[in-house]
Amino acid sequence: MTTNTRMGAGDTLSDYDFDLPEERIALRPARPRDSARLLVVRPGTDPHAPTLEDRIFRDLPAYLRAGDVLVFNDTRVIPAQLSGRRVREGAGSFPRVSCTLHKRVAADAWLAFAKPGKKLKAGDRILFGLPGGGCAADELWATVAEKREGGEILLKFDYAGAVLDEVIARVGDMPLPPYIAARRKPDIVDREDYQTVFARREGAVAAPTAGLHFTKRLLAEIEAKGVHMARVTLHVGAGTFLPVKSERIEEHRMHAEWGEVPQETADILNAARERGGRIVCVGTTSVRILETAADERGIIHPFTGETDIFIRPGYRFRAVDLMITNFHLPRSTLFMLVSAFSGLDTMKAAYAHAIAKRYRFYSYGDATLLYPAPVRERDCAS
Repeated sequence: MTTNTRMGAGDTLSDYDFDLPEERIALRPARPRDSARLLVVRPGTDPHAPTLEDRIFRDLPAYLRAGDVLVFNDTRVIPAQLSGRRVREGAGSFPRVSCTLHKRVAADAWLAFAKPGKKLKAGDRILFGLPGGGCAADELWATVAEKREGGEILLKFDYAGAVLDEVIARVGDMPLPPYIAARRKPDIVDREDYQTVFARREGAVAAPTAGLHFTKRLLAEIEAKGVHMARVTLHVGAGTFLPVKSERIEEHRMHAEWGEVPQETADILNAARERGGRIVCVGTTSVRILETAADERGIIHPFTGETDIFIRPGYRFRAVDLMITNFHLPRSTLFMLVSAFSGLDTMKAAYAHAIAKRYRFYSYGDATLLYPAPVRERDCAS
C-alpha cells in the first residue's frame, strides 16, 4: 500500500532537530523493566502547550479501558552483529571487519552493512567468530557476493538454513543501536535486556523497544482489566538507524521490512473498533505494519509481505488510536512518525519537558504514551 501524504510545514529535515545532552542516552534499561518513567502526552488546542503527565510505566493500566486492544510486535532479535577478518588470497594483512545483518534474502545469504565497507570487494572471504579456538562450530565463513551503495554488501555463507541460524546465534552479538555501541560493547546481559517478553518470531536485527518496558506481571494486570492482546510481526531492520540525508524529507526512501498481520489479529481489531474499543499500538513498528494493512475506511486486513511505509506529518492515520513508544533521535524517521501522530510542535514541547525532567532517551530509555493530535493539526502538519 502507498503512503498518503501532502505537502505542508515539517517537510524539511531541520524541522525535526533538537539538542539532546549525551548523558540523557540510556546505556542500560530500567530494572525492573516496568519501573521506567512514562510521559503521557495529550495534545490540546495550543500545539505548543500539550498536557503532560509524569508517571511510571507500571501506571499504564490507569490509561486503558476494558475493550481496548494492545497490539504487540512479536518479532525476536537475532545476534546479528558479526565481527571477523577479511581473508584475501595473496594479501599480507587480515583487517578486521564488522557486519550487521539486516535482511535475509536466501537460506544462505544476508544483506548486511559492513564497516569498513570500502576495503571489501566482491569475492572476498570473511571469517567470523573465534578462529583458532579449536572448535569449528565457533567459526563462520562467508563470501562477499556483491557490493552495494552505502556500505551494504551481500554475504553468501558456507552454511544455510537452520544450521546457519545456530552458528550465527553462537558467534554473533546483539546488534545494539549505534548510539549505545559507540559507548560500550554488547555483553551477555544484552541477550535478555534487548528482547521483549513476547518475542517469538526470529528475524529482527533491532528490538521493538517500546515493548521492552512490559513485564509478565504488568501484562497480567492489563488483561485483568479487560484489555485484549493482539500480535503482529515486523522484523525490524538495521535501516531503522540509518540517517535521513536529504533535507527534503519527501526524498527519503525507507528500507523495506517484512511483516505480517494475521487474520486472527485483523478480526480482533476490527471487532474491537466496532464495539468502541481503542487500538493501542506498542511501538512504531506495530503502527507501521497496521497502517500498511488498513484500508481508507480504517478496516484492517490480513497482510503478509514487505512494507516501506514512510509516515510523516500530513499522513492520515487509519488504524491507531493511542501509541506507546520510546523517545527517538532528532532528525529521524521515528521522530517524524510520532510528530505525524501527535503534532510536531506538541512533540517538540514534550521532548523539551522530558530533557528538562531528566528522562532517559532511546532504545533502553523511558517511554511515552501518545494521544492523537486534533485531525486539523495533523493534516496541516502542525
